Parts: sequence; structure tokens; C-alpha cells
Amino acid sequence: MRDNGGMPTPMPAPAQSPPNRPDRSNHSHRSNLTVGPYAVRPPVVLAPMAGITNAPFRTLCREFSGGKGLFVSEMITTRALVERNEKTMQLIRFDASETPRSIQLYGVDPATVGKAVRMIAEEDLADHIDLNFGCPVPKVTRKGGGSALPYKRNLLRSILREAVSGAGDLPVTMKMRKGIDDDHLTYLDAGRIAVEEGVSAVALHGRTAAQHYGGTADWDAIARLKEHVPEIPVLGNGDIWSADDALRMVRETGCDGVVVGRGCLGRPWLFADLVAAFEGRDDFRRPTLRVVADVMVRHATLLGEWIGDEARGVIDFRKHVAWYLKGFAVGSEMRKRLAITSSLEELRAGLDELDLDQPWPTGADGPRGRTSGNNRVALPDGWLKDPYDCADVGADAELDTSGG
Repeated sequence: MRDNGGMPTPMPAPAQSPPNRPDRSNHSHRSNLTVGPYAVRPPVVLAPMAGITNAPFRTLCREFSGGKGLFVSEMITTRALVERNEKTMQLIRFDASETPRSIQLYGVDPATVGKAVRMIAEEDLADHIDLNFGCPVPKVTRKGGGSALPYKRNLLRSILREAVSGAGDLPVTMKMRKGIDDDHLTYLDAGRIAVEEGVSAVALHGRTAAQHYGGTADWDAIARLKEHVPEIPVLGNGDIWSADDALRMVRETGCDGVVVGRGCLGRPWLFADLVAAFEGRDDFRRPTLRVVADVMVRHATLLGEWIGDEARGVIDFRKHVAWYLKGFAVGSEMRKRLAITSSLEELRAGLDELDLDQPWPTGADGPRGRTSGNNRVALPDGWLKDPYDCADVGADAELDTSGG
């Protein structure tokens, strides 16, 4: 394996562009996206993903972007933060180079959300707070949390009011879905409530909870939300698998920026291409397997340093292996072997046995991560009877899971 000191190559080589790529020279996007006092240039945000967007992964993405964009922490439950849960306190540790420091919070009780936000502000734990209302996982929606919560308009308003009040000078943003299903859409009402309660920006995943991650994201909904709440920035999320997808979303919806989630799994260099795209450049080149292998080792190394144990870091890295190797000619036995490695030496030795001169595979820029849909949303009994009733959502709706 080529020795590059463990650092990722910001512009992977050799030169290799996919066929039929749109001409970017006329698509430079001069964004004015701001989140509170922070200018986000280019208007690109890393979506929080549980178990993925920890400090090591954010470091890789930020290095490839040259420090440009906004990179949000894993989702943190407000109750665990207020109780100073040991694992939670580790998750909110930021590298000294991270600025602004962005935390995503998930909570269902206005008072607890308020306490968590005040704790962040008073103890200088972050510079920006994002609130999650997008999780579609049944064990969360069944209790009235996640993407089910915005249906209760008054409860949503109470949570946002407590958060903005407790944040002081820190900007508060929110991420949500279209609604529970096509018959129970909430995003326009939620966007208006966000404006009225002083939220700095809103992000919309163009899917309902019923869709989970299946089907196609509804970018038209993002455009409608932008028209509905012109007072604050609107960010679009869903089906951004490439930098050109991001440009197209902004062009077609008029949104102020994009939130990238599953598209960067096993591809932290996507942020280098996103920067190039929004700056009107076409000089990014897809990595060869040699460069991918170097980044894999660095990712595992950073995880070990962050956890404080090399073996645990490599074990945590295992879930990334398939994403990094997607599309490359790597046999099934070797894939299995790499996915059960327990040391950096073992990981590096396995990668060195591959044909590292392989170019970036055709089609590897497409969908990755979860794609399954779900036609039924689990909800508390009687949840849909009154959209304004301030329901009592129990603490068991606060579970560590993906942000949605």
C-alpha cells in the first residue's frame, strides 16, 4: 500500500471522470447560506447518522472538504445528555479543529429539551444546535417520537420554544420529514411553526415516515417548503448520491443548501467533489482502490484513537468495509475477511493483497445504505385524532437510533 503518512488524498488520482457528467462551468453556486452567525460555504451539511458521524468520520469529511461546509454530530438524546450519560458525553467531544461545533439533539419533552439546550449553552459544549424530528424507526414513532411528533403541532411548538429560549445566542435549526404518510403531511405547518418560534433554518428530508428510506425523495416538497417559509433558509435532503445531484437539487427546488447522509457512506471524499461542484470546478477525480484503502486504514486508525483502543476502533470500523469497497473487484471471501479484522496490521495486510490499481467502479456513485420502505407507521393509540392535542410522550420514545 502506498505510504502517505495516513492522511487522505484530497484530490484522488489518477484522473478519472464518469462519462456524460454535466458541465459545471456554468453552475457555480454563490450561496448566502447562514446558520445564525455562521456562513456555510459551500451550502453543504453532513447529516447526523447514528454510529457513523462520530468525530473520526467528521474529521475525514472535513479534511476532504478543506474545512468547508457544516458537519453535525451524531444524534444525542436530550435525557441522556442532561443525565450526563458517559457514552453521550464522549459523543459530544469535538476535535479542536471543528468549527462551528454542531450537535444534533433528539427529545420529546419540552422541559428536558430546554434543560439540554441550556446545558450546551452554559457549558460551551457546542456552537449550533440541530433538533431532530425525522426518525422513522417504529420503536420511536410507536411512542410518539421522531417523525410522528410534528403531527402534534402544539407539542412541536413547545419543544421549539424551549430550545430557542434556552439556547441564548446559539442558533437552533431543525430537521424533519414530510409527515407521517401522504394523508398526514406536516412539513408546511412545522416550517411555519419553526419560523414563528425563532428557528434559524429548517432541513426537509423529502420522504414520509411511511417511506422510511425507500422510493424516491420528493424534491417538489422541498420547493414548496422554500416558498412557504421564505423568512429562513431551507435545506434539502434525500437522494443526493453525487455532487451533481446536489447542484440539481438546488437548481430545481430553490433550496438554500443540501444535507448529505447515506451518499457519503464509505465515501468521505464526496465532500471534496461537493466543494468543487458548488465552486463551479470539475477537477475532482474519483479515487483508485489504492487511495480508498489508504482512507480505510486512516478511518480505522482515527476510530481507535478516539475510542482509546486500537482493536475496538477496528471492530467499530467493520461496518464501513462494504461501503468503501462497493463496486470494486474484491472476492466474497476477502470481503468477509476484511469485515472481521481486529487490528490495523490485519486490516492493512488484507488490503495489500488486493489489486490496488483498480479505478473507481462504474455505478459506484449510486445509492448506498438503507433503501427499504415501509407502508405502515407504528403510532400510539389515537395519535391521529387531534393534531393539536399536546400529547404526553413518554421517556421511552427517546432511543438512540438513526436521525432519519
